[in-house]
Amino acid sequence: MSAFDVRDLLKAAGTADAPSDLHEQVLAPAGATGLGPALAMPAHDTMRPRASLSPVVLTGCVRIFECILIGTLAILAHQIEAGGFGAIHVAIAVAIACLAVSVLQAGRAYRIDTFGSLRKTVIKLLAGWFLTIILVAGALALTHIAASGAWLWLANLYVLGLIALAINRAALLLFVRAKTRQGAFDRKTAIVGGGPAAEELINALESSNDGGIQIIGVFDDRSDDRSADSVAGYPKLGNVTDLVAYARNERIDLIVFTLPISAEGRILQMLAKLWVLPIDIRLSAHTTKLRLRPRAYSYLGKVPVLDVFDKPLADWDMIVKGLFDRAVALLAVICLSPVLLGLALAVKLTSRGPALFRQKRYGFNNELIEVYKFRSMYVDQGDAKAAKLVTKDDPRVTPIGRIIRKTSLDELPQLFNVLKGDLSLVGPRPHALEAKAANTLYDQVVDGYFARHKVKPGITGWAQIHGWRGETDTSEKIQRRVEHDLYYIENWSILLDIQILVKTPFALLDTKNAY
Repeated sequence: MSAFDVRDLLKAAGTADAPSDLHEQVLAPAGATGLGPALAMPAHDTMRPRASLSPVVLTGCVRIFECILIGTLAILAHQIEAGGFGAIHVAIAVAIACLAVSVLQAGRAYRIDTFGSLRKTVIKLLAGWFLTIILVAGALALTHIAASGAWLWLANLYVLGLIALAINRAALLLFVRAKTRQGAFDRKTAIVGGGPAAEELINALESSNDGGIQIIGVFDDRSDDRSADSVAGYPKLGNVTDLVAYARNERIDLIVFTLPISAEGRILQMLAKLWVLPIDIRLSAHTTKLRLRPRAYSYLGKVPVLDVFDKPLADWDMIVKGLFDRAVALLAVICLSPVLLGLALAVKLTSRGPALFRQKRYGFNNELIEVYKFRSMYVDQGDAKAAKLVTKDDPRVTPIGRIIRKTSLDELPQLFNVLKGDLSLVGPRPHALEAKAANTLYDQVVDGYFARHKVKPGITGWAQIHGWRGETDTSEKIQRRVEHDLYYIENWSILLDIQILVKTPFALLDTKNAY
């Protein structure tokens, strides 16, 4: 979070005059209905909204690939000319590859608009690669490294590199153009606020060709007599509460407020509803009279905005965490396979029913996911929605169930949820649909509860290693869990995930609240 404090939002949430159905709309999973005609989705449509392609990740992958490609070609060109190579040749190849990528980067050759333009691609590629070869030739001459065949090697490298880079960029050109036609690089954007300010912002965004913005519509909390049905040709789709429900069903990448900064109270009331979403939120600075230094703004094309919230995990962070999760989960499944098989047999042989228990829970962005556990209750007394908390000496729990629940061994099948992509190794624990604290649904106990769904839930988390696991018989226990979950989301890093994973086995030794 940047410009606004969470405590301000929670205070605004408590004083906001929210519609009575806010709970249902915030809670609604993807595919749910209950919205107006403009927002309604088919009840059978449970497909996840298709994610956009990240330009940051794509350009990064192209840099990495071309760096490896050029380094390999440098070694190949030397093999063609002289044969054999040693450490010095590898070092030179690596240096040439890094130099080439740096030159192309300086020439703005690693941009989506360049990838999709034949003219820009040809000009930047020819200029960048030619400059690279000139710089390498100069370096060889100045350092007197060049032997008699070095110039022929360099000529071979130039030709091979030009052909390989041209083929690569031609394929990339076709790929980017196809994805651009599909809108895969566009950021689906909702405008909050109406009137002349919204119209002016929309016109500015549309005139800025390099913004990559696709406006889906306008949301305005004002009554219809003060808010037009359309703004600059885009329909009004509802109010801010409707926007929360819409974002649970459709892909939205960005929310932009057109309200003036002076309307702080109104902005806070809206943010108190919207900050639970895993979406970038910006405040338009296009029409404000307040002028800050250029570095204070981020830009949508050429339109200045102030950052309010960022999606917690995006671009490379999402890729790195996903790869880390699956790699560690796969290794854990392989290493723990005897334990998994033994526990499955123990559950199956000691009570009637299947070894696994499947339970619907809320996942990322309130999507319904099916979580796997080893069955710990008698099959005819199972509580799939967790409407009643498990307590000490609960008669519904089997003898083997008491052991695996206390030690959290019943959670091990969730490693397969990680491999499926529904869960992370580390994150806020996914809660059952009707989980309660002091007989009250969690989201009615804790303001901002749904903000914990801004990332994928996890098998273990920051709350669990700090002792907040097991029974939630009081409001304080779920409050403290959510506080720890939000801290994790705001401070995520791979090192933090590793720290939590290392500490989890020791945290499991504390079984006082685990029944």
